Order: sequence, then C-alpha cells, then structure tokens
Amino acid sequence: MSSPSLRQLDIFAQMAAAGSVARCAEDMGLTPAQVLDGIAALEMRLGYRLFDDAGGAARLTPAGRKTAQAMMQLGGDEAPAAVDAPDASMQPAQAAPSAPPRDAIMLAAPAPIFGHFQDALAAFEAANDDIAISIDLHVHSADDAAAALAAGRADIAYFYALEAPASPPSRYGWSEPLNLYAGSGHSLARADMVARSDLAATPLLAMERHNGMRIIAEAALARGRASFPMTALESDNMLEIVEALRGGVGCFAAFGPLARDLGRMSGIRRLALDMPLPAIEIRQATAPHLENKPAAQALADYLFL
Repeated sequence: MSSPSLRQLDIFAQMAAAGSVARCAEDMGLTPAQVLDGIAALEMRLGYRLFDDAGGAARLTPAGRKTAQAMMQLGGDEAPAAVDAPDASMQPAQAAPSAPPRDAIMLAAPAPIFGHFQDALAAFEAANDDIAISIDLHVHSADDAAAALAAGRADIAYFYALEAPASPPSRYGWSEPLNLYAGSGHSLARADMVARSDLAATPLLAMERHNGMRIIAEAALARGRASFPMTALESDNMLEIVEALRGGVGCFAAFGPLARDLGRMSGIRRLALDMPLPAIEIRQATAPHLENKPAAQALADYLFL
C-alpha cells in the first residue's frame, strides 16, 4: 500500500486478527518494531488508544473495537471482519438462543471526536443494553454531516466548522484552539513572538490533501491570514510529521488531541504567535427523524451535556 494511512489501517486490522505483535509481524513480513510504529502512528492520528497493551496480548480497547467496526467507512476496502470472526475449528455444541433485537443508533464523527466521547458512549450502552451504537468515522465537515443525515446514514453527526453553517442545523459543542508547532531547534520555536510575516518564509508540513483535519486547519489558517511559501511534506503518518518537525523542516498546524500530544513531545514546541489563529468549532447536528427515535435523541442530549 502506498498510502501511509492505509498501511496503518492494514496493520491495525492484522494486529487485531493476529492478537500479538509477533504473529502480526510474521503474517505481514514486517519487524515487530514496524508493527508497533504503525499502531503508534495511527493512535496518534486518531487521538485515542486502540490496544490496552500493544506489545503484549494486544487486547482491543472499547474504542479499538468500535474503530474495527467502523473500518469499512474509515479505510475504504479494509475489512476487519477477522477481529470478531470465530475459529472454524471451534463450532458451538448448540445454537445460542437468539438475542432480542436492539435499537441501532448511528453516530457519525471525526475519529478524534469519537475519542472524546468513547467513555460516555460505553456508559450509555452499559446503561441501555437494548441499544447498539455504531460509529461512522467518515464525517468531518458540515457538508459531510448534511449528506449523512439526509441519506439516513447517521442519527447524530459531529463535525468541524469555523462558524455555524446554514446547513445542517446544528448546535455549538465546544472549540479547540489551532496552534502551530515546530522543532525546538527551529528559529521560530526559539522566538519570543512570531508574526505572520515570519510564517511567510517558513515551509508548512501537512496531512494528505483529502484529510478532513487538514481541510479545516487550512481554512482556519487562511482566515487567520497565516500563509506559507510551500508545503514541504504531505503525510497522514504522524511519525513522519514528528520526525520532520524535529529535523527543522517546517511547522505544522494542529488542534484537539493531536495538538495535545504534540505539545507533550520532547523536541517540539508550540509557536508563540503574536495573534491567535481562529479556533475550530465542534458542532452537533441531528437527523429530522430523531423525534421518532427517543433513544437516539436521548443519546444526543447525553453527549451534549
């Protein structure tokens, strides 16, 4: 696979199926270090942990399980069905009694936003065992949310915006500041104050063009009059971005859990901008049919509290 993000998704699916780093590495023809690097890069990009102990038994976290279920939407042709597929040699002695049908609720959100809600979703499901929540990680923008809600592919949608869009009707959840980061040895990282004119001579590092986080970050940069002469690197592999930052290649715009993780890393600093950049809004929209789905409306209100 040529795309680092698809490779990371493939490693995740294989790791979940194999149950250990060693077996995953053997199955994929990689070293254990390459497998762990791929998992670490994907976890950093998503903003939450996928495995309780990736170097040990490789048990999926609840968020990791939901991510596996949503993989078809997140990674296109990735098929993590092996995660929950039973071993063909282990047939049950008798058919299990059929469970009563469960109300299905579809929540669409960018992966880092799902990470923000994962504990609340687990608590809601635990308190309502007749409800099953599915996740679509493909929605990022207001247009994505409107399309998913109109097509019935989502009951609740969270999306990134710089202001309230005309459609879909939505309510403001919270804002996440957008910051710029550079290697600690970079001249801008050592400056007491960084002006917009300083940025105009500095290359930008960015995620791949289709990435929803890049699209909203670039819109905020444009609104904040922060322009760059060129894009030095485009990659969804955050380990590549981190290595380039530490190497002094340029600066990188980040918000949310990704910005939090970058701010904690050695060798990377947040730039002291003379004027803050526009914040990224996280907004919630719901489908019109929710008046007929009280459980979904209850979840939307629960997550909004």
